[in-house]
Amino acid sequence: MVVVVESNVFHCRVALMSPRIESESVAPADRQQGTGGAAAAQSMNMQIPAIVPARTALVVMHYQTDILELFPSVAPTLLANTRKLCDAARAKGVSVYFARIHFSPGYPEVSPLNRNGQGIKQLGLFVDDQISPELGPQATEPVIIAHRASVFFGTDLQVRLSAQGIDTLLMVGIASTGVVLSSVAYASDADFRLFTVKDCCYDPDQVVHEHLFATAFDSRTTVLSLADALSLLG
Repeated sequence: MVVVVESNVFHCRVALMSPRIESESVAPADRQQGTGGAAAAQSMNMQIPAIVPARTALVVMHYQTDILELFPSVAPTLLANTRKLCDAARAKGVSVYFARIHFSPGYPEVSPLNRNGQGIKQLGLFVDDQISPELGPQATEPVIIAHRASVFFGTDLQVRLSAQGIDTLLMVGIASTGVVLSSVAYASDADFRLFTVKDCCYDPDQVVHEHLFATAFDSRTTVLSLADALSLLG
């Protein structure tokens, strides 16, 4: 039996995950070449404009223990890739922000009208989990708590970024169809200069994942491989 959860927060198969989903993999950074199709190939060949570290933030979205546990076959590579990105950002002087979805016991934040929230409530997720420790979160790095898919909706993230003078965001997260799509759309409308790092994003629906990076993300952000991003932060 496969239990399918489809939501604006994430789209995943839990319980007995299907063989097709379990076979999906994320290649380590040293083997990721051309993984973004035409968009990634273009990003590799174009001149990526430099960033100003003091005006740039890396926003790591939904890299939390409950979510990574849903994807055991790809979690180690995703965590390793994103740890490299976090460490490079820290070394460059780029602010690192974490964002996680969280609910209080009993899910008082979930409306009975919210189909997405009801699915999460039934699964009992996101009450006592934490940011994945493999990313080495620092005490000085903000953790944004959201109750919906977008890391901006109902949070103070935009106010914090504006107060810090940040106008450029590198955005990564799980899942591409949920938090990444919702948050990129908002950040684009808010006139941030945006980068997405494909090798640090994941969705169990790989067809839609690839399509998003070739369309919606490519039209709103500069799509980077991890190698591109590390070069940008070098």
